[in-house]
Amino acid sequence: MRIALICHPDTPSNNVSGVTAQLDPRPGGDFWIEYTVASAESLALPTAKAPERADDLWNSTCFELFARTRGSDAYVELNFSPSFQWAAYAFTGYRSGRRNFETLDPEIVTSPAGNWFFLSVEALPDLGPEPLQLGLSAIIEETDGTKSYWALAHPPGDKPDFHDPTCFALELPAATTR
Repeated sequence: MRIALICHPDTPSNNVSGVTAQLDPRPGGDFWIEYTVASAESLALPTAKAPERADDLWNSTCFELFARTRGSDAYVELNFSPSFQWAAYAFTGYRSGRRNFETLDPEIVTSPAGNWFFLSVEALPDLGPEPLQLGLSAIIEETDGTKSYWALAHPPGDKPDFHDPTCFALELPAATTR
């Protein structure tokens, strides 16, 4: 399924015309996801580094997946950078109880193509068999320093907040049926 992300109205992009995510949930709870940035000529990409866990990836162009069991306050945040670094956190509630989420290293692949940029992630962690609520999001930095914040949905207010329950806008059935 391909899903269009929405730019937060108070953080417009100067050049990027759209961000989409293609999600392929697999039996057993794993995911494959590909983010696509349209009109990406001015996309600022962090320098490639060793594919390892790192913090603060959201300070530059970064793609994110939030997941929680339907109705739960606890959730997982996964960050994927074009630098090939990644982060995985578990929270007990809204921005609280953060700890590293133990997972296998994801495989991040990038492919710029003309005025398009693609980032795909394979071998994502098993998030369990229960029905899930997902939040898909992206921080897009442009070469002039402009940052835009893209998500499936945004909470009311003048600041983007991907941790807000409003952003968990995609419902997936139990893993045995996905």
